[in-house]
Amino acid sequence: MKALTFHEFGGPEVLQYEDVQDPILRKNEILVRMKAIGLNFADVYRRKGNYHLKGNPPYIAGYEGAGVVEEVGENVTGVKPGDRAAFADVPFANAELVAVPKDHLIPLPEGISFEAASSLLLQGLTAQYLTKDSYPVTAGTLLVVHAAAGGVGQLLIQISKALGSSVIGLTSSPAKREAALSAGADHVFLYDEDWISKVKEVSPGNKGADVIYDSVGNTLSESFNAVKIGGTVVFYGMAGGDPLPVDPRMLMDTSKTLTGGDLWNVITSHSERVFRASQLFDMIQSGSVKIPEVTSFKLSEGAEAHRFLESRKSTGKILLIP
Repeated sequence: MKALTFHEFGGPEVLQYEDVQDPILRKNEILVRMKAIGLNFADVYRRKGNYHLKGNPPYIAGYEGAGVVEEVGENVTGVKPGDRAAFADVPFANAELVAVPKDHLIPLPEGISFEAASSLLLQGLTAQYLTKDSYPVTAGTLLVVHAAAGGVGQLLIQISKALGSSVIGLTSSPAKREAALSAGADHVFLYDEDWISKVKEVSPGNKGADVIYDSVGNTLSESFNAVKIGGTVVFYGMAGGDPLPVDPRMLMDTSKTLTGGDLWNVITSHSERVFRASQLFDMIQSGSVKIPEVTSFKLSEGAEAHRFLESRKSTGKILLIP
């Protein structure tokens, strides 16, 4: 089969499109022929060597995608060749064929395309747990979304609005500001503005937001300045760099809360994975949530796709198509 690989860590130039051995299917796995693959910043971190990778080169990144079941292991029931399926947490996804553990397979409804599933699952499940588990967003919540024009950002906006909240987005350019507004944000401010003051200006009593979702990292201190006394900052990413240490005395003095977020501490079973994915699919089919803009590249153009993702010019989701 063909796969997008890398033999050494580095920039997009280390990526190669080459022939590799087909996966060896185990008893509890399902072989899926990929139709669409989601590209995420985690793939960039793996390519750079920021994440630990098991085994020896060539390495294959990718964790999210959708396709058609080609073969099932002898211990697998309830799944057959020809079924449509997706996943959000299976390694070596940047390939034509992927061996998916049966507990990670998500059935794909007919009304959800392969491209939609690959655009939605990882980022949608992330936005879902952030608004449900990290901080329960309800009607009247005022929240701030960093990187509001990104895939998670736009889904965070839409899910939060569906829950009845007010949303402030933060973006780096006027074009991204328009994308966040189109997703439903009530206000969008640019990072090169005095966005902390602007957040407070549009908050009740000029006190600040109830919760701020920070995926940038090096903005964490600013997020604490923009959240109200007794408010919460949810830290779930560091696309802009590592955050500075947080002073626990500041937390005590202001009654503010810092909480972290990791999807895989929430989705710990097959039933939970399928249930939460089904909720997302229902939101898409009902129209309450729309898939953010998608940019597609051929899998063979993986290096170009990585460059585009790292350029920060993209909005929405980037897909790789085998």
